[in-house]
Amino acid sequence: MCRNIRPLHNFEPPATTDEVTSAALQYVRKVSGSTKPSQANQEAFDRAVAEIAHVTQHLLDELVTTAPPKDREVEAAKARARAEARYARA
Repeated sequence: MCRNIRPLHNFEPPATTDEVTSAALQYVRKVSGSTKPSQANQEAFDRAVAEIAHVTQHLLDELVTTAPPKDREVEAAKARARAEARYARA
């Protein structure tokens, strides 16, 4: 999975529309192999991002869990600690 796409489910507060759209954009960039499509492909690229964001939002709305919601700040601190440990060894 692309490292720039982050889990969006079960956070408090819930994922925003911008976060969902950003994840969709990263996915389309990865699949298409292009960070900036040509003018000929721009419409298809934008449509794919919109459709994937739409479907992703539906998925997030329908998922259920019994786990307590995760705190964004705590998860960010854990990620920083993992990165620090990984890069300190290199």
